[in-house]
Amino acid sequence: MSALLEGIRVLDLTNVLAGPFTGYQMALLGADVIKVETPGSGDLARQLGADAGLNRQKMGASFLAQNGGKRSLTLNLKSEQGKEVFRRLVAGADVVLENYRPGVMDRLGLGYEALKEVNPGIVYCAISGFGQTGPMAAAPAYDQIIQGRSGVMSITGDAQSAPLRVGYPVCDTIGGMTAAFAVSSALVRRGRNGEGAFIDVSMLDSALVTMGWIVSNQLIADRAPVPMGNDNFTASPSGTFRTGDGLLNIAANKQEQFETLCRCISRPELIPDPRFAERESRKQHRAALTAALEEALAANSAAFWEAQLNAAGVPAGQVLTVAQALDQEQVRHRELLMPLPFPDPERPEITVTRSGFTVDGKATGVDRPPPQLGEHAEDILKELGYDDQQIAQMREKGTL
Repeated sequence: MSALLEGIRVLDLTNVLAGPFTGYQMALLGADVIKVETPGSGDLARQLGADAGLNRQKMGASFLAQNGGKRSLTLNLKSEQGKEVFRRLVAGADVVLENYRPGVMDRLGLGYEALKEVNPGIVYCAISGFGQTGPMAAAPAYDQIIQGRSGVMSITGDAQSAPLRVGYPVCDTIGGMTAAFAVSSALVRRGRNGEGAFIDVSMLDSALVTMGWIVSNQLIADRAPVPMGNDNFTASPSGTFRTGDGLLNIAANKQEQFETLCRCISRPELIPDPRFAERESRKQHRAALTAALEEALAANSAAFWEAQLNAAGVPAGQVLTVAQALDQEQVRHRELLMPLPFPDPERPEITVTRSGFTVDGKATGVDRPPPQLGEHAEDILKELGYDDQQIAQMREKGTL
């Protein structure tokens, strides 16, 4: 396993997805991530997921997905004693992650300016829907809200179905990845000059940034995007096509790829056809070209055509279910999936994902399962210098 962030301590106060995803990416790289949770309830994701039994145990599948390797400490940050414990944690930490609404941590007396007095080198990352400033800063936001306000939904689906939500919480995940990148960059600077940082991550900003040429076409060419379903607006034939068995994505974006595709499916007469001879004419006659291609592709399966076209240099890939995608030999080769022990006699092991990259040829990973609520409270508090009597007193007062 890679340990690029070994020796870095992260205090993760976040809930649900964007923030926990940030902390998990850092844990996969060796950081000591302490999940600071609300006593009694903890991260809302503990109650979310497709397995009702796990939800009742406060170990929902949604929680398990991005909290492996972390340690859990429950702490009432509204109490003076809880705040004192948290400040002591901050003194020895490198990063604070939070995704409360803007202003909440300041009202608790635990915002960046206050914590900077405790630890001048702290890297403080606040993740929110719209950022810490601006007219919408205080507005509540979940992934679907951001998908709508970013324009993502307006270009998802086709003319009949759009606007449509992307099938997974893409804006949450993008926000989490943005935060992980920003925090890691701040740690590099701190390593040079000891200076901490306040990082303000907006999920809305992060989503717009990743929309690439959709945004640049609007800004630079004044061309409004339209929903095109499974078609690629930049080229044709580029999109999803029906075959004799299954759907196939084909990206014949170059002229030579188009010509090779026509020969592979035994339709060379399409090459000189005036409707399809050039890139722009193919886009203008997309429907007719698609019909001709699908007629030929019906002679065999998506798996067959994928192999044939890729071998000939035409990018192609089957459209898979999630289960099929996870079962690919390529995914196994990359060791993307990681088994973790799980404290349940009926389920002694769970499987989660690692990072989407390797380091020096090695997969990232953690060796500790997602934590039970407050599981590591005693260990963490003793590391801070508290004794058994003090810890017991905290439990009696409801601090933990």
